[in-house]
Amino acid sequence: MRIAIVDDIVSERETLKEWVTAQAARLSFDASVSCYASGTDFLACAEKKHFDLVFLDIYMGNENGMDTANHLRRFDSDCLLVFTTTSPDHALEGFRVRALHYLVKPYQEADLAALFDEIIKRFSITDRYIEINATGGTHRLRFQDILYAEHYQHQIYVYNTDGGKYVTRQTFREFTTALTDERFFLCSRGVLVNMEHAEDFDGTDFILKGGKRVSVSRSLAKAAHTAFCDYLFKNFKNSGRRDY
Repeated sequence: MRIAIVDDIVSERETLKEWVTAQAARLSFDASVSCYASGTDFLACAEKKHFDLVFLDIYMGNENGMDTANHLRRFDSDCLLVFTTTSPDHALEGFRVRALHYLVKPYQEADLAALFDEIIKRFSITDRYIEINATGGTHRLRFQDILYAEHYQHQIYVYNTDGGKYVTRQTFREFTTALTDERFFLCSRGVLVNMEHAEDFDGTDFILKGGKRVSVSRSLAKAAHTAFCDYLFKNFKNSGRRDY
């Protein structure tokens, strides 16, 4: 996830960068945050490479952030836009450039946390990850790379799409709490599967790409069927467009 902060006041840029970085980590998003002192500098970079999210101050010296937003929309219709401002007077103009939200100064970190809880629903799920302590140190695993995981003899075995296996020692509850994503289904008290890599559910097992079968407890079979159908239906609707 590429995030830009555009504000002509150094202290406000740095504070917002600190808070944004903390929220991205809280929600397990792999984010890079870049800061700009002017809309001109930001647009020069945005024209070369897409930003997913921009925090844009409206009042910046001789520049108006609303002009920057209008320029941005000429070549980027997807970037999520959040205005940071001392006044919400530009609400109508913000609507025209499809602003997601206004953060009215002085806002608090709690305001940003609430905003990120909304933003997480709009961003591509490919940006999410989990960190685990396993052999060799700390490993960052992208959600989309996890096939399934199982708890056995006080250890959790995490199987990846590249054929790798990571072993970590923690409770299964701690592990699954971090995987707050609709693609993951808890098959039993000690097994979790990523439905993104399931080709079918036959009533008792998830059948993964490559033929691996992951069993579901009898009491959860109906819930597994419903969850898999819901997941397939949602992804069918979203196919062919950005997941925002």
